Amino acid sequence: MNYEAIAQYSEVIGGFAFLVVAILLFRKFVLPAVRAGEVARNSDLVNTEHRREELREHVAAARAEVESADRDALAIAARAETDARHEHGSIVAAARAEGLRLVQNARGELERGRIAGRDKLRIDFIERALNRARELAADQLTDAANAQLVAKTVDDLTIGTGA
Repeated sequence: MNYEAIAQYSEVIGGFAFLVVAILLFRKFVLPAVRAGEVARNSDLVNTEHRREELREHVAAARAEVESADRDALAIAARAETDARHEHGSIVAAARAEGLRLVQNARGELERGRIAGRDKLRIDFIERALNRARELAADQLTDAANAQLVAKTVDDLTIGTGA
């Protein structure tokens, strides 16, 4: 055999051997690393998807809580407005009743003041009239007229008590 042919066959066999070793090494080291990277990426994607779904659930729950809080706030505001109107009505009614009571008391005091004023005015007029009558009687009444007036008054009083 020829050395050239052996060299040629040796190169071909060496090429095939290199190719077989490269394929075996690729399958033994590179493919598992690539598969492990894919598995890791897929695991990361699954974890990320799972986390995203959890966050969506949390967002939905938070939105529901915000809506519930908004409804509660509206209900509280409505109750506060109703309570304020009721309290306003109660305060106005109490103030109106107190005002009417004060007006009635003032009217009573005014009437009592008028009565007391009238009585004082009457007493004043009577005292003035008596003083004026005494002055006039002292000036114009004689002893005979005085005796006649006293007798008539006694007779009137006697007849009044006898009847």
